[in-house]
Amino acid sequence: MRNTRALAVAGAAVAALGLSAPAAVAWDRPSNIVALPSVIARGGQLTITVDGCRNGGIATSSAFSPTRLSPIRGANETARGTATINNNARPGPYDITVRCDSRTLTKPQAFTVIGGVRGGIGGSSTTGATPTDVAIGGGLVTAVAVGGGVFWMRRRAERRA
Repeated sequence: MRNTRALAVAGAAVAALGLSAPAAVAWDRPSNIVALPSVIARGGQLTITVDGCRNGGIATSSAFSPTRLSPIRGANETARGTATINNNARPGPYDITVRCDSRTLTKPQAFTVIGGVRGGIGGSSTTGATPTDVAIGGGLVTAVAVGGGVFWMRRRAERRA
């Protein structure tokens, strides 16, 4: 019976040590880079969070200027920073490289830049009405005129009877 208890205690100690080892290794180097949102338009702000970056660091990418990462209070080994995507960044995936405590980690395709949209003009890029727009509008006006005339004529016919 004593041997069984001793084996159980030894097994629990080994399991606890084995589970804590990866966390201990992560504390002395950057281990995880998270970029949110993962899809962003030019000029947007990207939040970068890095685990295993206890003293802060610098995040770099070809889509934004080098960004300072500051330690987060209450999270001993995590740093965060906000980067603004360049207005001239080309659409596509971008890598992020983080340098913390003299160590470097790169996350390939950490986020994707999408092309800008032309707001305020209804998605159209031409000026004025196109021939298709005129044809559709003319057809709608004709349909309303015919429908109104038929409705009016039926009402007049009902009053006579």
